[in-house]
Amino acid sequence: MPGRSSSSSGSTGFISFSGIESALSSLKNFQSCISSGMDTASSVALDLVETQTEVSSEYSMDKAMVELAMMDRELSHYVKAVQSAISHVKEERPEKIPDLKLLVEKKFLALQNKNCDTDFQNNAKFVQFKQQLKELKKQYGLQADREADGTEGVDEDMIVTQSQTNFICPITQVEMKKPVKNKVCGHTYEEEAIVRMIESKHRRKKKACCPKIGCSHTDVRMSDLIQDEALRRAIENHNKKKNRHSE
Repeated sequence: MPGRSSSSSGSTGFISFSGIESALSSLKNFQSCISSGMDTASSVALDLVETQTEVSSEYSMDKAMVELAMMDRELSHYVKAVQSAISHVKEERPEKIPDLKLLVEKKFLALQNKNCDTDFQNNAKFVQFKQQLKELKKQYGLQADREADGTEGVDEDMIVTQSQTNFICPITQVEMKKPVKNKVCGHTYEEEAIVRMIESKHRRKKKACCPKIGCSHTDVRMSDLIQDEALRRAIENHNKKKNRHSE
């Protein structure tokens, strides 16, 4: 059995889990590969919207995101099962060493049996992907999103004007170049400006309030911020169109 020393005493005091823990480290590295894959699929999906490519291609990226999210869930369950099995042996210290493989499989199946079809939607990467895809499509005034939002028939120029108001950072009051979204309240800011504001407040042992007027979020943290790729693309596209019109 992996991890067992050459001693034949059978006491758990002679078990080394270094080999198992090394394997766990490799599994966690694979999780980071899944995360990178989700970033790539998300970026491709946004590219497809931006270039007005066929909707069927966009759906294939959605399917890829679902599959990657499910892989991530399954791998997370296996890592948890192994960690739980190791903790069990270390804490219980049974006289006879249990079959770790069976113990892990039992714990893994217990976690898998709790799965439901919508679990993957709790995956932060997947949720962010769906939100950014919806926001970018809205910025482009695509018909499907306009109908869903009840804005069918609204003047196109009005949609563009309303979208432009979201391009301005509430801190700098200028158009954002690298927007980040607050996961808690949903507001966006220029990355450099909000980071500087948070750091300044923390140096003075104070909490950073969301700078958006009327927002009740009073404790903005670095961990709350995520890159708003959809908004960044929308701003760039708006500026390209503006430059073409001015030529």
